Amino acid sequence: MTHAMLKGSNIPLEATTVRAVLRWAPGTGQGVPDVDASALLLGPDGRVRSDEDFVFYNQPRHPSGKVWRLGKKRVAEGLTDTIQTDLAGVEPDVSQIFLVASADGVTFDRVQGLCILLYDASVADGEPLTSFDIKPTTGQETVLICGELYRRGEGWKFRALGEGYDNGLQGLATNYGISVDESEGMAEGPEAAPEIMATAIVPAPPQPSAPTQQASDISSQPLPPEQPTVVPTQPAYGYPQQPAAAAAVQPAYGYPHPTSQPAYGYPPTATTPDPEFRLPPQGPQFIGR
Repeated sequence: MTHAMLKGSNIPLEATTVRAVLRWAPGTGQGVPDVDASALLLGPDGRVRSDEDFVFYNQPRHPSGKVWRLGKKRVAEGLTDTIQTDLAGVEPDVSQIFLVASADGVTFDRVQGLCILLYDASVADGEPLTSFDIKPTTGQETVLICGELYRRGEGWKFRALGEGYDNGLQGLATNYGISVDESEGMAEGPEAAPEIMATAIVPAPPQPSAPTQQASDISSQPLPPEQPTVVPTQPAYGYPQQPAAAAAVQPAYGYPHPTSQPAYGYPPTATTPDPEFRLPPQGPQFIGR
């Protein structure tokens, strides 16, 4: 007898290999999405150990060979996509496995009759062990964690979750430690992610400014004559100009210089003394007493 589960409830599993089947009603109009099943294998820290711990349409089988996708089918009740797990052979450092449903680019309010059914894979044509009808919380979710297989002691249990996210399968994978390359198109469905283009802004070279009218007028005028670099010596006020040689050495005040000009208003002094020259007689004021 199939056990119908409520959100948050759990049951122990006796089966060593289980088949998790996602089922939904097919749509007849435009905008009804396809649904994909995937699985995340998490370590004790609640994160993947590597990118290989993500089993989805582009990576349908885990390297350990213990978790894989069986593919989609059309059954009387609708469409299905299936994940199978060999619980007995799962690596010891894997503590939980998320069973995930993702829509192809639209929200889950467009998906009708979504549910997950758990089977004992060792029993052919057996009844489901359990079923869980999934109701999105807001309807705007693009990915849903439908259920969780997790270790409890030496065995395994299954918990009904139905937790939704609105950032898609790529966002869910990133949240649990998977490095996502947008160029590989890890979006819902096989559509490639759009190419991101960056535009570099290159500054234009500086342009020379146009000359003003004033600058043009100045440049058209002739240059003034070249000015002397040595300023000539100006004569003393009221006295004649002396030659440069005489200006170099000035006579002592009151005495003539052989090369100097005569004092103003006096005849020049002879350069050879007159042997007949005698001093005039001194006045009484110079005679010694």
